[in-house]
Amino acid sequence: MKKSVSIIGGGPAALLLAALLDCEKFTVTIYEKNKTLGRKFLVAGKGGFNLTHSEPIAELIARYTPSDFLEKALLDFDNHDFRKWIGTLGIPTYIGSSKRVYPESGIKPITVLNAILNVLKKQGVNLQYQHTWTGWTDNNNLIFNTDIEIQSDYTIFALGGGSWKVTGSDGSWLDLFKKNNVDIVPFQSSNCAYRVQWPEDFILEHEGSPLKNISISCLNKSQKGEAVITHFGLEGNAIYALSPQIRKQLESQQKATIFLDLKPALSYDDLYQKIKNSTLKKTSEKLLKEVKLSSAQVGLLKKYLSKETYLNPELLAQNIKKLKIEITGSALVNDAISTTGGVQLNAVDENFQLKNKKYHYCIGEMLDWDAPTGGYLLQACFSMGMHLARHLNSIA
Repeated sequence: MKKSVSIIGGGPAALLLAALLDCEKFTVTIYEKNKTLGRKFLVAGKGGFNLTHSEPIAELIARYTPSDFLEKALLDFDNHDFRKWIGTLGIPTYIGSSKRVYPESGIKPITVLNAILNVLKKQGVNLQYQHTWTGWTDNNNLIFNTDIEIQSDYTIFALGGGSWKVTGSDGSWLDLFKKNNVDIVPFQSSNCAYRVQWPEDFILEHEGSPLKNISISCLNKSQKGEAVITHFGLEGNAIYALSPQIRKQLESQQKATIFLDLKPALSYDDLYQKIKNSTLKKTSEKLLKEVKLSSAQVGLLKKYLSKETYLNPELLAQNIKKLKIEITGSALVNDAISTTGGVQLNAVDENFQLKNKKYHYCIGEMLDWDAPTGGYLLQACFSMGMHLARHLNSIA
């Protein structure tokens, strides 16, 4: 007799799990609070639909915080495995210049989602929409919409994090878990804008300006990429990747310090020589024409450095390589691309089963791990879905 599997939530982790469970062993039902599946998956695709990242697996694993938690799942089903699998569904992919992996040109997010949904249909997966999970009965049956009771052999929660509430990922389930003695961590913003108190005249002139081909460092980590100057502060892939380090400082000191390398392609010595040996008279002209800084980068230096430092080639070169900027806060959770927090990692075992509720599992962003943008978030969800599918297939 087949075992029943209830998957609560219809995001990437849930979809991969349902697609890969053995339909000869399980009757699988996905319970989704919305009218459709994969809403966050589709929203993510609007900003450039990178499905994963192509870097070597050891480097990819190191992108996660903490890296050891997801290591086994990522090794079992890595970025190359995912590309092969999605390719079998008729979704060919390519590696972009950023080493991110995208569907081939012309393939839209809805096409990718429908390809996965077709697998679910062939697998005989039941889809129940507008079913909001509201807790457990005294004998651990599931309750939906306050009055629907479901008994299940295996229950998998894929309830998402706390960002993008419009997609249904609102984190409202935290209290339900807490009441049932599951250790949780409040959600915090990750991959989000960070507040910088810019000088008023600077932001009036440079709001919206990109800082391209820079490197940002915080604590023991640095990240190359770009950022955008906004009225709120800074956002972009170069700062998103430093979210764990910035959060750590904000929590302990209520502020964080980052350092901008405005010209990572040049060493300090080369930079110093360019400034010192320039035949141009004005320092700003030297920076714009010799060093090839943007007007926004020059504006930053003028506002953050004293006149004496700005006019001193040695000190100026030092600050181009390491300009100190103070961060005073982060964007709200609902404005973040992703969140950290949720179910504490020590509350689940190596197969993501809750330690205090046998046959109940948690996968996806609802667990307290973190990763930068660039395909890492989706890859982790895909890998967790595959890992749990293989585990359940092996024990049923």
